[in-house]
Amino acid sequence: MQYLVVEFHLQQTDPYRDLLVDALGNEGPYDSFEETADGVKAYVPQTCYDEKFLYTVLESLNLTEVRFETCVLPDKNWNEEWERGHKPVLVEGFCWVRAPFHERRDDVVYDVVIEPKMSFGTAHHATTYMMLSYLRDIELTGCRVLDMGCGTGVLAILAAMRGAQHVDAVDIDEWAYRNAVENVERNGVGSAVRCYLGDTSLLSDVFYDVVMANINRNILLTDMPRYSSVLKSGGVLFLSGFYHADVAAMQSCAAKWGLQVAEERTRDDWSSLRLVKR
Repeated sequence: MQYLVVEFHLQQTDPYRDLLVDALGNEGPYDSFEETADGVKAYVPQTCYDEKFLYTVLESLNLTEVRFETCVLPDKNWNEEWERGHKPVLVEGFCWVRAPFHERRDDVVYDVVIEPKMSFGTAHHATTYMMLSYLRDIELTGCRVLDMGCGTGVLAILAAMRGAQHVDAVDIDEWAYRNAVENVERNGVGSAVRCYLGDTSLLSDVFYDVVMANINRNILLTDMPRYSSVLKSGGVLFLSGFYHADVAAMQSCAAKWGLQVAEERTRDDWSSLRLVKR
């Protein structure tokens, strides 16, 4: 099948890169995406490319000034190409995150199988890696855990493997939600993990021992009150999806809602926080 790549150049990547990917993936025939320094590359079968649809999406996101170019790619077996380039990730020597076509490792405790499709969360990105590493260092046995913006479900899956009694995994993106459901079943943790399509408006009177949110700066700041409201006293909140320059803003916002920073980790210019509810 002949593919065409559309490369978008954004003046502001956050949050427009994610919004653009969501719109193209959910409303159109675009089936894979690749982040670039100033935007994103979107891949679509050449026969499905519709420039009018593209302009409609850009207009709906107020991105009419965005520059983009298209290029026809050589005809290849793209599944085979993706498999060749998609490498498994070893997280801190304790967790092996791999696709179904990779071999498992017997020298690690947790073998997590993720078919990412278009969802975020394979441990290749620094933010996912840091969030997974936090789960190594916390006791989860018998805990109730919330994973907001779950993407592939990788964090929820590892939490269940680590002994969490109940995990709620939530994502606003329908494709991610479906992908998470598949990955939960693939890893045999369906009895502990429940996946939901939606946002923080779904949260009710249930209280959690641990809340995880790997999203982006703006959403984390907006939803901080909700994270705090469903977190038990003494509970732990893990946040990532922002740069080191944003840590001060995150810390200030968290303090307003009774959340105290206990630890910061950085990786490839990205930061993450472990916070405790006072």
